[in-house]
Amino acid sequence: MRADLADVRLASQVFAPHYAAPMAMRVTTATSILAKPSPEAETLAVLEVGDIFDVLEVASSYCWGQGRISGLVGYAACDSLSRVSAAEENAA
Repeated sequence: MRADLADVRLASQVFAPHYAAPMAMRVTTATSILAKPSPEAETLAVLEVGDIFDVLEVASSYCWGQGRISGLVGYAACDSLSRVSAAEENAA
């Protein structure tokens, strides 16, 4: 969660002005979860091809969300992600 936005699954646990439902995105090119939406920002974790990143906000060229494997929250380059279809999500 951030001060202004949280995952809707946390609504009963935390207060935020806005909640968003996560959108599952598959990593198509290895990329980093960054502390800020900038290529110079601190790397928190590395997302490998095939990993899932749950996106809560898209802003410019970065998506803010959470890596499913690491559980870490931060920014990932949007051009390294592609939407997971509902059929794929349901099969997982």
